[in-house]
Amino acid sequence: MNIKNITDTLVKDLNALRFGPPIAYVYNPLEYARRGYDRYWELYGDPPREVVFIGMNPGPWGMAQTGVPFGEIEAVRHWMGIEASVSTPEKMHPKRPVEGFDCPKSEVSGKRFWGWAGERFGTPENFFSRFFVANYCPLLFLESGGRNMTPDKIATGQRKPLLEVCDRALRETIEHLNPKYVIGVGVFTRKRAEAALADMDVEIGNITHPSPANPRANRGWAAIVEKELADMGIVLPV
Repeated sequence: MNIKNITDTLVKDLNALRFGPPIAYVYNPLEYARRGYDRYWELYGDPPREVVFIGMNPGPWGMAQTGVPFGEIEAVRHWMGIEASVSTPEKMHPKRPVEGFDCPKSEVSGKRFWGWAGERFGTPENFFSRFFVANYCPLLFLESGGRNMTPDKIATGQRKPLLEVCDRALRETIEHLNPKYVIGVGVFTRKRAEAALADMDVEIGNITHPSPANPRANRGWAAIVEKELADMGIVLPV
C-alpha cells in the first residue's frame, strides 16, 4: 500500500470517530494542510529508512500549521524547503488559530528536534537518507479553554477506537518504510509501536520527548537524545 492510500484510509477512519467533553475541538491537518504533508513525503519519504521516529500528535504551532510532523514553521520552510497553502479546520478555537505558514508562533518541540537534525546532519538530504519522522495520531485535541489534550489522556471509551485506527495506520506506514528501528519520541509512542508492531522484525525504543513541558528535555535535550540513540546502536555522524 502506498502512502497516499494509507493517508486517505486514515483520514476516512478518523472522520468516523466522535469525541466528547472535555474535548471541544478536533483539528485534522491531514485534511486542511494535506499539501504540506504530501510534499514532505514526496521529498523525504522514499523507502526504505533505517530509523523511523514516531511523534505522538500535532502541536498547535507545529504540524497543526504546516502538516509536517514536529513542523515548526521556520524549519519546514527554510531547512526542508517546504511551503504550501493551508486552509482551516471547520471549527477553530480563537486561541489556537490555524494561519499556516503565516503563523507567527514557534513550536519549541519542533524547533528542538529539527534544529538538532540540522546541526548534526547539515542538509535535510543527509538526515532523511537514513531517518524519517512520522506521527502516530494526526489529530490535535483542544479543550474548551484551548488547552491541548494528548491522546493518552482521552477517556478510555473514546481512546480505544482512536488507538485501533492509529495502530493500523502505524503498522502500514512501517511496512511501507521498512526500517530497522522504530523510535518513539516519548514513552507513549514506544508503547503504541510495541502493540502495533509486535510480530514485525523491527527494534523498538524511545527517546526523550523535546517538549518544554518535559523537565528532562530542558537540560540539554540534544546531548541526552544522542546518548539514547547510541545506547540503541544507532550511529550518528561525527
